[in-house]
Amino acid sequence: MKTSLTKTYPRRAWHWLLGPWISAGIMAIAAGGEIRTVEGLAYHPAAEGIADPEGRCRVDLRIPENAKDLPVLVWFHGGGLTGGERGFPPYEGDDVLLVAAGYRLSPQVPCPVFIEDAAAAVSWTMRNISRHGGNPQRVFIGGHSAGGYLAAMVAMDPQWLAKHDLKPGQLAGFIPVSAQVTTHFHVKELRGIGGDPLVPVIDAFAPLHFVSKHLPALCLITGDRALDWPARVEENDLMASTLRHLGHERVEFHEAKGRDHQSVMEEAARLMPPFIHKVCEEMDAADAEGP
Repeated sequence: MKTSLTKTYPRRAWHWLLGPWISAGIMAIAAGGEIRTVEGLAYHPAAEGIADPEGRCRVDLRIPENAKDLPVLVWFHGGGLTGGERGFPPYEGDDVLLVAAGYRLSPQVPCPVFIEDAAAAVSWTMRNISRHGGNPQRVFIGGHSAGGYLAAMVAMDPQWLAKHDLKPGQLAGFIPVSAQVTTHFHVKELRGIGGDPLVPVIDAFAPLHFVSKHLPALCLITGDRALDWPARVEENDLMASTLRHLGHERVEFHEAKGRDHQSVMEEAARLMPPFIHKVCEEMDAADAEGP
């Protein structure tokens, strides 16, 4: 485990690191104060003897100064389930505790190990984040591309958190960014489903298979449908529309005009904070009203 302090600078001085590194979650510099980072915390219990020779089953924490009961965002990197490294997302604000989560990759592990790892990282966060200044009842999960797919699977299919005696309803919300919400193209490949990778499959490995009005709050963010991955925007739009028709009361869908699959993270940095703040305000109001 490694701990360090990072001096921060005014928000107007931020510089975005764009290009392919964004899918790995490059951190934006936050405004004001100091940020403490804690790196390399293993989220699988040692007693389980998980084989992780590359050290991917770990989380890094980005903790704002004087953190106390802060909302938390667990972030999963992209990379097609075959690449990428854990990293913090660009995020406009310093009032959320960020958790950068890694997971084991194909072909080193079979499907669905990467989903199991994502659920284990969320479980570790919900059980341990209070000691670092986060609120375990205000945990959001999100990710870019393949990371968004993992976040959606954990938040929508209850079997993954059930292995940790948790339920999706205990999450505050989830934020998939340019995520595949039909069955992921690499999961189809691993399961021997042939054909053109753009042909959608909606089976037990598709977030769309688990749409319900009882899901946590959801913010879907995509790039421009003319620039993002083919059909990626349309399938996210379908999920948002379906959820609204089912009676889901807290679903947002944002198509970032002029943004492609990578640069959409610039817009996500701006859209995520107000969504998290709105959901937390609504939860706080509901708590104040009582049962």
